[in-house]
Amino acid sequence: MPMVRVVGIDHLAIRVSDLAASKSFYSRVLGFMGFAREWEFDRVVGWNNGATMFWITQADAVGRRHKHRTGDVGYHHYAFELAARGEVDALYDFLLTEKVVIVDAPAAYPSYGEGYYAVYFLDPDGLKLEAMHFVEKDKRRARRARPTETP
Repeated sequence: MPMVRVVGIDHLAIRVSDLAASKSFYSRVLGFMGFAREWEFDRVVGWNNGATMFWITQADAVGRRHKHRTGDVGYHHYAFELAARGEVDALYDFLLTEKVVIVDAPAAYPSYGEGYYAVYFLDPDGLKLEAMHFVEKDKRRARRARPTETP
């Protein structure tokens, strides 16, 4: 049986209750994190950073009647991996200036692994987002990138 290998997450698409409010929020936050708005048509907006795309689309009338509730089956949170711990702090400072709801201020989470550091915040619909840096993951990537010696 053939085996496939996932090489990354291409995109995330979420439905929002107010496209204009979410477009404004994500334009500011994703823009700060190096994404550019690349697509906009009908009731869909998409940003791209060259590796990942993030899409929002307007929920339909029935969907807008059912607000997101933490604890329901479905979406829990999305984590953006940042290049350095200091970038988590920089994003946090930016989020404060934008008056974004912070769930958990930047903190270390040693139980997640070596050097896990993250901030958690909410979008306009209360969807949880995370920005994190993970030293252990950096070390794993570095080990994989080392050339192997041949006898």
